[in-house]
Amino acid sequence: MTASTYYRLSISTSVFIIPQRYVFSIMALLAVANAYTMRVCLNLAITQMVKRTVAVEGDPNYDPDACPDPNVDTDIASKTLANITLTMSHYLRQDTGPVLFEWSEATQGLVLSAFYYGYVLTHIPGGIIAERYGGKWVLGLGLLSTALCTFITPFAVKTGGATALFILRVVEGFGEGPTMPGLMAMISKWAPKSERARIGAIVFGGAQIGNIAGSYFSGLIIHAGSWENVFYMFGGFGLAWFAIWSVLCYSTPNTHPFISDKEKKFLNENVQALIHSEKQILDPVPWKALLRSVPLWSLIIAGSLLCYSTPNTHPFISDKEKKFLNENVQALIHSEKQILDPVPWKALLRSVPLWSLIIAGIGHDWGYFTMVTDLPKYMTDVLKFNIKSAGLLSALPYVAMWIASFFFGLLCDFCTKRKYHSIQNARKIYTTIAATGPGICIILASYSGCDTTLAVFWFIAAMTLMGAYYSGMKINALDITPNYAGTTTAMVNGIAAISGIISPYLIGLLTPHSTLKEWRIAFWVCLAILVITNIIYLIFAKGEQQWWDDVKRYGYPENWKHGPLPVRQNDTEGSKSEKTKETK
Repeated sequence: MTASTYYRLSISTSVFIIPQRYVFSIMALLAVANAYTMRVCLNLAITQMVKRTVAVEGDPNYDPDACPDPNVDTDIASKTLANITLTMSHYLRQDTGPVLFEWSEATQGLVLSAFYYGYVLTHIPGGIIAERYGGKWVLGLGLLSTALCTFITPFAVKTGGATALFILRVVEGFGEGPTMPGLMAMISKWAPKSERARIGAIVFGGAQIGNIAGSYFSGLIIHAGSWENVFYMFGGFGLAWFAIWSVLCYSTPNTHPFISDKEKKFLNENVQALIHSEKQILDPVPWKALLRSVPLWSLIIAGSLLCYSTPNTHPFISDKEKKFLNENVQALIHSEKQILDPVPWKALLRSVPLWSLIIAGIGHDWGYFTMVTDLPKYMTDVLKFNIKSAGLLSALPYVAMWIASFFFGLLCDFCTKRKYHSIQNARKIYTTIAATGPGICIILASYSGCDTTLAVFWFIAAMTLMGAYYSGMKINALDITPNYAGTTTAMVNGIAAISGIISPYLIGLLTPHSTLKEWRIAFWVCLAILVITNIIYLIFAKGEQQWWDDVKRYGYPENWKHGPLPVRQNDTEGSKSEKTKETK
């Protein structure tokens, strides 16, 4: 046994005493937080990247209902701005201060939506790859690419203007697309059913941490320096997270080198995606494929040369230790990982519960992206907050949402265990709270006029109620398809993210002069979409595993007339025997 092996064994027994499913949960929380900070930091930064104009009385775009701006001397403004005609250019460089760009509201909306053009395209490929190879590197490498793009944003936008920023944000979207599918594929292997809502609340609460940090610290950084520093900080944090994730987290409990036997046994007995796994028989080492493996080369580049997924793939382990582990580690005796049949696309695309989940996701994302993307603009353009205040006040709603997500998660688990409601009803109840409530609150905020205290209160109330989302439809994919959670989550998030493409640009078109009345129309559109999509979800959503997720166990429904679902070639005989047993 080598010295490095003894060292690793001592680490696993003496240092990593925290249950590894919670180590994973915390690191996944930070992954989501990093993803969201890098996604949303532009939302506040763009308010300081763009040159602002002040419309005065007599201008065609003057708004008599506009809130007073404490940062502008209106008398001076009326004298100096009345006869100025602005010319459009790529940007205006000031002698003192940061670079400012002259982009229209529509251009800003297009730039803000650019991220989601890439985001929607990599969801399904990311989910499929995560299910086949594990979510660790799918998630890790995706966020690494986003971190690098975020870090170079200032240079790119100064060099190429709006076009370069648009392209860079699309590339960032490519990197973040596999985030949720990769996480869901991992959660399906790490979260026992009794702890699913709790772990889901921890992990996906990272979205609120990301929104809070992205908004609050962006405001502070810009106030103290310039908008460029925002991208340097959050890009740097993303790079640091990747280094830690590479060492501490693994795709499944059965491939984790530091997990205790007790926890591994508990998870294999209580996690549905692990219970039905089958024994894997390894062929000789496929060196051709290994040398072309992206995850393997990323492992080398990252410097993670000492740790491997299993003893059987470790090139430096002694024969004695390998034999000992294969004889005494239950996960290696029975299964290294679950072998899934190919994705049952025929059944997936015909699944009404899945499509109701997708439609609910479209509604939620519309409301969520409206808040995340455009709340900072509403704060600065309509309510006239300065950048420091806008950063703080844009963060407060997400503080409330994060705290509420834990409350709703605990309440959901408690009521489910006590059988106060079924899992299906739980998903519908909390999804309704997270859809209808926020929609009503943002309408009330828009009718608060220039009463900034009341408007901020309603925005906070909206995001508080949206915290129920993580105990509702967010984890519904794990209920209906634990085996293909990565692919189905990819479908839900990928299709729903179209809202992120449409809503910022549409809001830019609806608010060309960023007046209060224009914003009210945008918020009414948001409420209508939230309510309609929620009604569809209430009618068709399910809370139990669907037959196509494990056809060997449930068989085909009587009304299925679309032929058999695909199975792995080397498993055809086994599946036939299972069908014969079921028939008998």
